Amino acid sequence: MTSASAPRFEQLPLLPESTERHAWDVWGRQDQIGSINRLGPEEVLKACRLVTQGKVVSLSLPLDEPNPGLFPNREPYRHNVTKSGQGRDDSVDNFFLQFSSQWDALQHVRFRQYGYWGGREEDDLDRDDSLGIHHWAKHGIFGRGVLLDVLAYQAAQGEPLVPNKRFGIEGDLLDRVAAQEGVSLQPGDIILMRTGWMDWYMALSQTERKALQGTVSQGEGALATPGLDGHQATAAWLWDRGVSAIAADNVAVEALPVDRAAGFLHRRLIPLLGIALGEFFWLRDVAAACHAANRFEFLLAAAPLNLRGGVGSPANAYAIL
Repeated sequence: MTSASAPRFEQLPLLPESTERHAWDVWGRQDQIGSINRLGPEEVLKACRLVTQGKVVSLSLPLDEPNPGLFPNREPYRHNVTKSGQGRDDSVDNFFLQFSSQWDALQHVRFRQYGYWGGREEDDLDRDDSLGIHHWAKHGIFGRGVLLDVLAYQAAQGEPLVPNKRFGIEGDLLDRVAAQEGVSLQPGDIILMRTGWMDWYMALSQTERKALQGTVSQGEGALATPGLDGHQATAAWLWDRGVSAIAADNVAVEALPVDRAAGFLHRRLIPLLGIALGEFFWLRDVAAACHAANRFEFLLAAAPLNLRGGVGSPANAYAIL
C-alpha cells in the first residue's frame, strides 16, 4: 500500500475497549518495518534529485554524548583499545543503543496489554527477532528530509522556546513552520524538528548537566523540554501527513515531562502506528546550511546497525543538500 492510498487516521480501527487507533492492517500484521514502508523506490529517487550542492551534513552527536547520561541506567560506553606489534584492535563495553543520536526500533515500546506493532507479544519478539532494528538496516532509511525549525520560527514570532521548560508542539504549529519556510510536506517525508534543546545542552557545564539527570514522567526530578504535543491529535497529524519518520534534537521527540492526561506519544507512534522516531539528533549544522540556502528539503540518508533483534541503533544519519 502506498502512502497516497493509506487510510486516514479516523478510518483506522480502534483497539478493543479503547479510544486508540492502530495501523496494524495497513501493511499486514506480519509487517516488520512500519512507516519505513513509505520510503519506496519512487520516494528515494525524488529525494536524490534534491541534491544540488553536494553538501553533506552530519546529524549525529559523538557516541559518548550526552555525557553524563540523562538517565541513571544509561551511561556512556567504555572504549577499550588493544595495542600490539601488528597494530590496534578495539572493543566497546556498556554500549547502550538508546544513547546519543538514535533510532528507536519497533521493539522499543509496547502499548499496554495490546502488545507491540502488529499485536505481537514478548514471545514473538524472542522467537524470531521480530521488529528488530536489523529490518530497518536491511531496508535503509533514505528519503526526503524536511527541517522544521521551530526554534527559529518561535524566535521570529517573539515567543522563543525555553529549552528547560515544557512546550507542546502541535501539528498546526508545524504546518505554520513549514509554510513560513516555503516547504510543502509530502507522503514519505522524514521530518527533522528543531527545538534548540541540544544546542543549549551542549553549552552547559558538567555540573549543570549532572543536575539535569532525571525521569520523563511528572514529579520530582522530571526533565522539562519542548517537544511534540502528546495528544492523540498529534499522532493523527503525523499519520495523515504520511510521515515515514520524525527525529528531533531533544530527549524524547515529545515534550517532557509526559502529560498523563494527554498520554505518552511514544506508545501511540511506535506500537500502534509504526512510525520511526529519532532522538538526540544534532540539528544546528543542518539548520545553518538550510537557512543559508533558503531551502529546507534535502536527501536524508541513515543506516541503522544491522543488529539482529536490536531495540535501537545509533542514528548514522546525514543530510545531503
